[in-house]
Amino acid sequence: MALKRKLGILADAAKYDASCASSGTERRDSRGGGLGSTEGMGICHAYAPDGRCISLLKVLLTNACVFDCAYCINRASSNVRRARFTVEELVALTLDFYRRNMIEGLFLSSGIIRSPDYTMEQIVRVARLLREEHGFRGYIHLKTIPDADPVLLEEAGRWADRLSINIELPRDESLRALAPEKDAPGIRRAMAAMRLRIDAAREARRAERRAPAPRFAPAGQSTQMIVGADGADDAQVLGTSTLLYAGYGLRRVYYSAYSPIPDASRLLPPAPPPLVREHRLYQADWLLRFYGFELAEILAGGQGGMLELGIDPKLAWALKHRERFPVDLDRAPREALLRVPGLGKKTVDRLLSARRHAAIRAADLARLRLPLRTILPFVVTSDHRPRGGVLDRADLRARVAPDTGFTAAPRQLALF
Repeated sequence: MALKRKLGILADAAKYDASCASSGTERRDSRGGGLGSTEGMGICHAYAPDGRCISLLKVLLTNACVFDCAYCINRASSNVRRARFTVEELVALTLDFYRRNMIEGLFLSSGIIRSPDYTMEQIVRVARLLREEHGFRGYIHLKTIPDADPVLLEEAGRWADRLSINIELPRDESLRALAPEKDAPGIRRAMAAMRLRIDAAREARRAERRAPAPRFAPAGQSTQMIVGADGADDAQVLGTSTLLYAGYGLRRVYYSAYSPIPDASRLLPPAPPPLVREHRLYQADWLLRFYGFELAEILAGGQGGMLELGIDPKLAWALKHRERFPVDLDRAPREALLRVPGLGKKTVDRLLSARRHAAIRAADLARLRLPLRTILPFVVTSDHRPRGGVLDRADLRARVAPDTGFTAAPRQLALF
């Protein structure tokens, strides 16, 4: 098979792997004028630990797999076109993209070939050749296999900037039913061992004096959780994520919305979740990690253990806790400002800095290009106070919520 054809198949198959933050856009190229293209196969955008946006070649070593996980497009029984790179082909491809200034790094995952150990050996060999033989200093993220020999996972950490192991599903019983070849306790043990090794390497770097400390996945580890393949509600999904962050020191949990595959639909819930559910979970995840919200507070904005789909979780919480508002932007502590709908962390920090020198006015919010329609009913400024009991109005949600364009219950686009 031609290398370009392999790249088309395996880059397309890698789009289901959400463990690196990628961005999508419309298709554009420069044939009709201009410069550049958005159609580089397999190129995605991710964020480095310092917040820098970098371009990665996101690809699978192969989409063939000996496992038959019911939720996976690349499962053994799936009727998809298969392809496989050799290690040398993938190394050459990465270097060629890099030399043409199209990428700054590599995200590499794979289906299981022969066995977990054999597959992990191939993945590690790609990274080792790039680093040792070609002096590649770009970003490398490797998806690791929990069943592989710990020696291989140890070596992967020496070459990669970030490692990830998929937790797969929110509930252990779901993994037993839909992916019987995979072992949930074994996955968590591998994640725990990886955390210990990452923490040890960080401690060694802090304590180093003359000799350089051993390198091991300096950007930490992440994981991916498939949402909608089982009956887990948002409370269970976010509860699992909270335990993962606390127990395994993860840098990120990535949520991947699922649509049933036709020939596996008998095994799975009949109603696919909307893609917007994935988006709301990311928003809730952010509130838990960076805004001081507790899980119970976020879930209180929805019903029956599910987040509100029509509005973001912070606004949903605020509408159910109107007694906490309005918040005075000139006097309220940072914790209270972070709970105002429409105010993000950077904006709150700017307001805290600005109010040391002058009173905050509504015009200042406008200059920051903030959504005044959402914010003003919940705040007090030097020249603004909510009028006429607006916080008690029955139609407050309609007045403050952005127009999502939903005329019916949103549905998830088919991923498979």
